[in-house]
Amino acid sequence: MTTETISKKAVFDVQKIREDFPILQRKIHGKPLVYLDNAASSQKPQIVIDTMVKHWQQHNANVHRGLYSLSEEATAQYEAARVVVQKHINANDLSEIVFVRGATEAINLVAATFGRKVIGPGDEIIITALEHHANIVPWQVLCQEKKATLCVVPLLPNGEVNLEEYRKAFTKNTKLVSFSHISNVLGTINPAEEMVKIAHEHEVPVLIDGAQAVPHRQVDMKKLDCDFYVFTGHKVYAPSGIGVLYGKRELLDRMPPYQTGGDMIRQVTFEKTEYQLAPHRFEAGTPFIEGAIGLAAALQYVEQIGLENIQRYEHELLVYGTEQLSAVPGLKIIGTAPQKAAVFSFVMENIHPHDIGTILDHEGIAIRAGHHCAMPLMKILGVPATARASLAFYNTKEEIDRLVAALDVVRGLFK
Repeated sequence: MTTETISKKAVFDVQKIREDFPILQRKIHGKPLVYLDNAASSQKPQIVIDTMVKHWQQHNANVHRGLYSLSEEATAQYEAARVVVQKHINANDLSEIVFVRGATEAINLVAATFGRKVIGPGDEIIITALEHHANIVPWQVLCQEKKATLCVVPLLPNGEVNLEEYRKAFTKNTKLVSFSHISNVLGTINPAEEMVKIAHEHEVPVLIDGAQAVPHRQVDMKKLDCDFYVFTGHKVYAPSGIGVLYGKRELLDRMPPYQTGGDMIRQVTFEKTEYQLAPHRFEAGTPFIEGAIGLAAALQYVEQIGLENIQRYEHELLVYGTEQLSAVPGLKIIGTAPQKAAVFSFVMENIHPHDIGTILDHEGIAIRAGHHCAMPLMKILGVPATARASLAFYNTKEEIDRLVAALDVVRGLFK
């Protein structure tokens, strides 16, 4: 799909968009694929596939140090991808965009560098009860190492963060806040700007896990004013193994390297090493060059469609899906926050989520079943696991209808 084609569209044409994703033409167990596991990983448009193949065919070389044409071309593409990311999230400076393997590595990078510098005995780190393991365990390990405390903000019954308790959580010992922009389990959209503002009133820096937000809405670092923001490529229609750490430049420049080796150095002797400034000091070794290029292509693709259009259409799917799933006998949707993404976590009476997922697969429908890397949240919810259908802009109301019909099959098998 070209920019010209998209710009001429009067309405959001989901069928035309679906043509851009070759895997959506597949059949599973003889039935057309309905892919509803986008919170885990999204599918890839042809433009991303073609962009990466073209790089391998015509420009494949290592970056930054080569003096020959291929290397210069690869370097130009890699650094152009950084520009695309900077503009996409409205960061102030190119140096604030660090390429990493994914959101998990980005959080670990901040914990191992910034965290180790600012956290000491008796200090406190605030997270919420909504968090993915990747935004719990690094802080847990840091707190154990530094003899600090991990403070968890509770939820309201509908799955929202309890803002009153969040405000109360700050003390003179609070040194860092880290929370998800959107919950991967419940779809809850946290009031990120307000939460950052509250933390900054206490002069506490904030990291936001944006893995679930960037694919579905416009994020703006100048508006959010967070200190760190992380996201991953494979959830935003790009390859796996590439992600982004945004950090305010004044913070990144004060952070020590996360990994050491080639390319992140200025000068090495046997006596000492001088490191590059950000972002290169955090990109040791040969990077995932084609991954960064593919990420840029994916971001440009969603920009062409328009994130406002995507958000509007996905909200329609959320409303329709909520109505249809709520009508399924014995089904309970978990997480009903008024501000949420198109994510449906649910349980069915007397049927284990794993059985739901297995039966749906035989109907050609891909969902996720389990604890979704959020075991503490499952304990709070009082369930061992949920089934989860998570939607993207290439999904349709007809696919939701197929999900509901397949859930009737599930119910029939367990009567």
